[in-house]
Amino acid sequence: MAASRRVVIGADTHLETNHLAVITDAGQPLADAEFPTCPAGYDAAVKWARSFGSIAIAGVEGTSSYGAGLTRVLQAAGIEVAEVSRPDRAARRRKGKSDPLDAYAAARAALAGDGLAVPKGEHTTALGALLTARRGAVKARSAATNQIHALLVTAPAELRERYRRHSITALVKAWARCRPATHSDPTTVAVLMAAKALAQRIEFLERQKHDLTAQLDVLVQQINPALRATYGVGPDTAAQLLVTAGTNPHRLRSQASFAALCGAAPVPASSGKITRHRLSRGGDRSANNALYRIALVRMSAHPRPRWRWSYAALGPRHDACAVVFFSSR
Repeated sequence: MAASRRVVIGADTHLETNHLAVITDAGQPLADAEFPTCPAGYDAAVKWARSFGSIAIAGVEGTSSYGAGLTRVLQAAGIEVAEVSRPDRAARRRKGKSDPLDAYAAARAALAGDGLAVPKGEHTTALGALLTARRGAVKARSAATNQIHALLVTAPAELRERYRRHSITALVKAWARCRPATHSDPTTVAVLMAAKALAQRIEFLERQKHDLTAQLDVLVQQINPALRATYGVGPDTAAQLLVTAGTNPHRLRSQASFAALCGAAPVPASSGKITRHRLSRGGDRSANNALYRIALVRMSAHPRPRWRWSYAALGPRHDACAVVFFSSR
C-alpha cells in the first residue's frame, strides 16, 4: 500500500535540525519527525520520507540558507524540490507556531502549488560567497579610509601640514611606509603608528578586493559570458544579477518577472478616477542597486543617444533584465 501511495513532504529548516512532515496527495497528515543537519541526518530523512510512499514533491523553506544541504540531497535523490514561503502571519496567529506546524504548512503549500519557486542553482552558492567576501572588504576599506581622514584632522600640526595636500591614494602609500620610531614626540609616534596600521590595512583590503573581483569575473564568464560582455556590466553587478536570478533562468517566466524580483517594475497605485503607478519598495535591493549602477554607467558613457535613456530609470533597468534573462537561455 505504502509503495503505491504518493506523498508530499514539507521541511521546516533550522541551523541544527530539520523538521519534516509527510502528507498524502489528498492532504491527509501522516507523520512528522526531526533530523539533524548532517549528511547522516539528510540520508535518514530521505529514507524515512520514502517509507511512506513515492514522493511527488518536497516543499522546503530556505533552500538557499538553512535548507541548502537538505535541498541538495533531495535533488540528488531525484526528488522534485520547491521553495516555499514562510507561513502567513495571520494564519500563524490563529493556529500558533511550532516546527511540526510549519513543516505541515510547507507540505500543504507544495501540494497546492501556492507561492512556490524553483530552488536556485548550485553556482549561486559560489557567487554569493565571493560577493559577501568582496562586500566585506569594500566596507572595511571604506571604514579604514574614513578613519585615516579623521586621524589627519586631529593629528599634530606638523603632520597635518605635511600630508593635508595628499590625495587618499598618496596618503595611504606614504603612511604605509612611514617610520614612527624616527620621531621623538610621543603623540606624533602614536599617531603615525595608528596611521601606518590603517594604511597597511587599506592596502591589504584593496588587494583582497582585486583578487575576489578577478575570481568573480572568472565565474561569471563561465556561467553567462553574454551578460558580462554587455556594456556597463561589471563582475560584481553581473554576479549579483545572477545570484538574484538563481543561475537557472527557468525560475523566471518573463523579463517582467525578473524586473519585479529586482524591485525595478512599477507597482499599480490607482484608486477611483486616478490611474498611476509608484516605484517598487520591495524586491531584492542588492539587485536593484546593481541595475541602478548599470543604468548610471550606460547613461553617462554608452554610445547610444543620451535622450533615449532620459525618459525614465526603468529603460536601462529593463535592458539589463532582458540581458540576464534571455542571454542565459
